[in-house]
Amino acid sequence: MTGIAQKLASNQKQVAISEFFEKNKHFLGFDSLARSLITAVKEAVDNALDACEEARILPTIRIRITKVDAQKDIIRMVVEDNGPGIPQKSIEKVFGQLLFGSRFHAIRQSRGQQGIGITGVVMYCQLTTGRTTHVRSKIATEPTAAFVDIGLDTRKNKATKANAGREIWYNEDGSGKEHGTEVTAEMKAKYQKGRQSVWQYLRMTSIVNPHAEIIFIDPDGEKHHWTRVTERLPTKVESIKPHPHGIELGQLQRMITESNDLNLNHFLLNNFSGVTNRARKELCEAADIAGTRKMKTVKGDDIRHLLEAFQGERLCNGSPVKLLKPPTNCLSPIEELLIKKGLSKTIDSRFVSTLTRVPSVTQGNPFQIEVGLIFGGAMAADKPVEILRFANRVPLMYQQGGCLLTKAIESVDWRQYGLDQAGGRGVPKGPAAVLVHLASTNVQFTSEAKEALADNAEVMEEGRKAMLEMGRGLRKHLEKKKKMAKTKEKFELINDILPAIAKKSAEILERPVPELSGSITKIMSAVISETTTEWNKQTKQTDVEIILFNYTTRVRAYTILATWPEKSGAKIENNETGGRKEALGVWAWKLESLQPGEKKIIAYSLTGLERGDWTETEVLFRGSQDVIGATKMDEKFLQEIRRQEQIMEESDVDSQEAEPGSEAVDEPETVPEKNEISEVPTEEGVEPAVAPPEGQRTLFGGEV
Repeated sequence: MTGIAQKLASNQKQVAISEFFEKNKHFLGFDSLARSLITAVKEAVDNALDACEEARILPTIRIRITKVDAQKDIIRMVVEDNGPGIPQKSIEKVFGQLLFGSRFHAIRQSRGQQGIGITGVVMYCQLTTGRTTHVRSKIATEPTAAFVDIGLDTRKNKATKANAGREIWYNEDGSGKEHGTEVTAEMKAKYQKGRQSVWQYLRMTSIVNPHAEIIFIDPDGEKHHWTRVTERLPTKVESIKPHPHGIELGQLQRMITESNDLNLNHFLLNNFSGVTNRARKELCEAADIAGTRKMKTVKGDDIRHLLEAFQGERLCNGSPVKLLKPPTNCLSPIEELLIKKGLSKTIDSRFVSTLTRVPSVTQGNPFQIEVGLIFGGAMAADKPVEILRFANRVPLMYQQGGCLLTKAIESVDWRQYGLDQAGGRGVPKGPAAVLVHLASTNVQFTSEAKEALADNAEVMEEGRKAMLEMGRGLRKHLEKKKKMAKTKEKFELINDILPAIAKKSAEILERPVPELSGSITKIMSAVISETTTEWNKQTKQTDVEIILFNYTTRVRAYTILATWPEKSGAKIENNETGGRKEALGVWAWKLESLQPGEKKIIAYSLTGLERGDWTETEVLFRGSQDVIGATKMDEKFLQEIRRQEQIMEESDVDSQEAEPGSEAVDEPETVPEKNEISEVPTEEGVEPAVAPPEGQRTLFGGEV
């Protein structure tokens, strides 16, 4: 038996990480010919976007795919960007060494984390065609571009180089290339069209990267161009320290072993986010360790007790130690207006609504959910809605059914919001597309291929709340559209039929045609709102005008509310009607009296926006008489806005309190702000008619 054991032991060998992935290429997304091409394009484009954003350059990316040998399914992929380029000495490490990268140890939002992506493409090309990957790169400080053919020694996880040199790099127009990188790779792959294709991946990428210009030439020579719709780059993210709630025992042991801090006090303050002086004292007390203990003496049970204090299992004065939330400057959400722009440029529709939730935390890792819903247009009404899933601005195109983001969509009963859904479960049907984006410092995928998100209760709940809010917006839109259609139909019928009856009756009785405005008003008996939102070329501002018509016989009183993109930095100017801010992105005007037949105009301008940023203003009201063209204010919705605003304010306070040497302040409870603009009750019912002023314009452009 001893001989067998020795023989078995002698046969065991260590496997290099690159050799492992070579034999298990499906882990990296290279499990079919069609999918392999998408994965290769994805890794190259992700690298290009990351490089441009870190260098604060607006990305222009060109992708060309050609068929080298159609019978053998050999395809050439060329991806060129205008990024900062890669120094010649670093090219072989970036493209020829697995697990080499700058983002693995940084706690911040990033497309790539593992350092596998583009090297996996080099490996796949070498494995399927035996050919190297040609890389050309130029940095701004050098007159020529460096080029090299890169391969991979999988046993040593090291690059192999060939044909290295330098050359002048010209653009298509003949001008010299200032900076950028170009990757040319030949692989065994298959180009296909449809929802799981290179075209679809690039289309989705353009939606969540509206600052990027993407040009794609397919194997048929057809050119697809997604233009840049904003000059604003994504917010630059900062790396943060780990939070105690996200620490595991082994990680804490390593941090303590490698620490150069003088004692435990310095270690807690210098290496973690969310730990103030107060929290540091309480953590030491809960763990029963003196803060002055030298780091070399903190071992064994001490480390375990400290971790239990982190996790709230060991108490201080009878309660868990309260820690501040981690900073959120490590996240870079797309933002509502840019999601709307991205959706609108790729999908034709009549209604777009977007929402960015305030940042939240799971297991010590900050994250943020963003959603968008686009409805109507040319989309099919009898098919499931299109689901667009993203993680850190990267499209997720496979394993839709097993993804957390899909489950968040399916958790909502969309029937109450105007979409079809069998049994209130599953993906709804209707002429709509739903976008959901997770921005996080630690995206948990179901596999190395990064195709679907793993289950997480906190992320699921945030996604569900976002979907519910989007659903309410869609329901309001559909209800308002339905009311407006009925009102328009009623107006048209009255304006067509009554004048004809009056004229004929007058002819028969040989009397003059009577004035009909009073009768028309009596029949309508409604208050109507008309809103325009237009870009002003001269002032470079967005002008908004809200007009209220009182087609009733009684004095009406309302509080009129309108949304505006305050979170995106917009400001209200030229607001002669006054009013006050009701909540984040909601302004209110109190109209004490709206006389019978009277027209009220609320006009203002929005500054700090680009053309096309804000094209539709949602108008709401408080009052007993319905306003056609506006939505009844949902006070619960307003309270949720205030709650989100308060969380944002508390996060700002937390970031100031987290400075070393400061004391933590307990967070106040979330209490909805008292509504200072009161609702004025009015009588309901149909009243006798009073004619509006002569020549007054109606909602639909006619006169009464």
